[in-house]
Amino acid sequence: MSMGMGRLVALDNRIHRALRVAPEKVVAQGAKLNMVPVVLSEFLKLCVQYPIVLTKNADTGRFVCVCLFGLARDENLFWRDGQWDAIYTPLHIARQPFFAGAGESNQAGKADGEFVLCIDAENDSLQQESGDRIFDAEGNETPYLQRAKAILSALLTGEAETQRFIDKLLALNLLQPMRLDIEYANRQSLRVEGIFTVDEERMKSLPSQSLVELHSLHYLGPIYTMLASLGHVYSLINRKNALLAG
Repeated sequence: MSMGMGRLVALDNRIHRALRVAPEKVVAQGAKLNMVPVVLSEFLKLCVQYPIVLTKNADTGRFVCVCLFGLARDENLFWRDGQWDAIYTPLHIARQPFFAGAGESNQAGKADGEFVLCIDAENDSLQQESGDRIFDAEGNETPYLQRAKAILSALLTGEAETQRFIDKLLALNLLQPMRLDIEYANRQSLRVEGIFTVDEERMKSLPSQSLVELHSLHYLGPIYTMLASLGHVYSLINRKNALLAG
C-alpha cells in the first residue's frame, strides 16, 4: 500500500542545487498502487472520484484511512496511457520524492524547524537534465520546493489528526467490515475483503451526546463524506469493465 522509500538523505542547497524533479515521473510511482493513505483535509477533494475507506496496516495492525484506485492488488484504474486520469492526485503521491525526516541537519534541510526535509536519492523522478528545479542558481528555494514543503507539512499535521478521528470511530464502535463480491462484464469475479467503513445504522442509534461530541470535533463531515464516496466503487467497476472491453 505505501510508496517505498529508497535512500533518504537530507536536502542540501549546495549538494542538490542542480537537481530537478520530473512531475510525470512523480505520479507514475502510483501506477501499480491500488490504494494510498489519506488525511482528513483532503477528503472533500478525494470524494469527487475515489472511494474512501479504512484498512489495517499489515505491519502495525492499526487502522488507516485510504482511498482506492482499484479493487485488485497492484491495480490502479486511474493510470491510463502513461498518465494519471483524475482531477486530484492524493498528497501521498504528490509529495514524492520528498519525505519528512528526523535528526540533525543544517539549516538548509530544515522546514520551519518542524522536520528535516529529505529526498529519496534513488527516486526515478530526480534528474538533472529537465524538470522542475528544487533550488535556483543561488541556492534559494523555488516555488516548487515550497509547494512540496507545504504538502509534507499538511501530511504531518493530517496524519495525527486522522489518527485521532479513527480512534474516535473505534471508541464509538462505528467501524464495520465491507465485503464486496464483484462480477465484471466478462464474468470475471472478485471478492474484496480487508476494508472497513462507518456503520451507518450504528450512527443512527448513537446517543445524542455522542453526536454532539462528533459535531464539536468536526468529524460528522468526514464521516458522511466517507459514506458518500462509497458510490465510487461502482465507478471503479465501470472503469475495469471498460478496460476489459478495450
